[in-house]
Amino acid sequence: MAEATMQSSMVGELEVDVEIKAPAQKYYHMLTGRPQDLSKATPDNVKSCDLLEGEFGKVGSILFWNYVIDGQLKVVKERIEALEPEKNLMVVKILEGDLMKEFKSFLMTIQATPKQRGPGSVVKCHTKYEKIDEKVPDPESLLAAFVKASKDMDEMLSSQV
Repeated sequence: MAEATMQSSMVGELEVDVEIKAPAQKYYHMLTGRPQDLSKATPDNVKSCDLLEGEFGKVGSILFWNYVIDGQLKVVKERIEALEPEKNLMVVKILEGDLMKEFKSFLMTIQATPKQRGPGSVVKCHTKYEKIDEKVPDPESLLAAFVKASKDMDEMLSSQV
């Protein structure tokens, strides 16, 4: 029984909502179909995105990111687990990289939804993870970087006609 209690403190979920002015479909398309453009939209957060396997915007594709968290350059290799274009939803599983030094598993779901009233959208990022050690902090700095990147993407998308 003690193991179950210990393990439950190692498993966690965090989520954040970001309001943007851009349409949900535009945000989703940039994130899934043109992730290499994120380095232009948010150069402080994303340095590069390379396609290692598959095609941009296809389930099973593997992407390699160079990104910055708390002023430190990091890398991550992820696989696109699910895409639902009609819901502007993407699920990625982290395979390798700096995050996997602290987490046994890490799954991220991103969904852009049109606002009920007025223009714009709400982007939700939901993370589900298991830490390798209970001393590992929750990935709040990653969500803070996601918020900044989403706002930067919104600025770029809103400036495009």
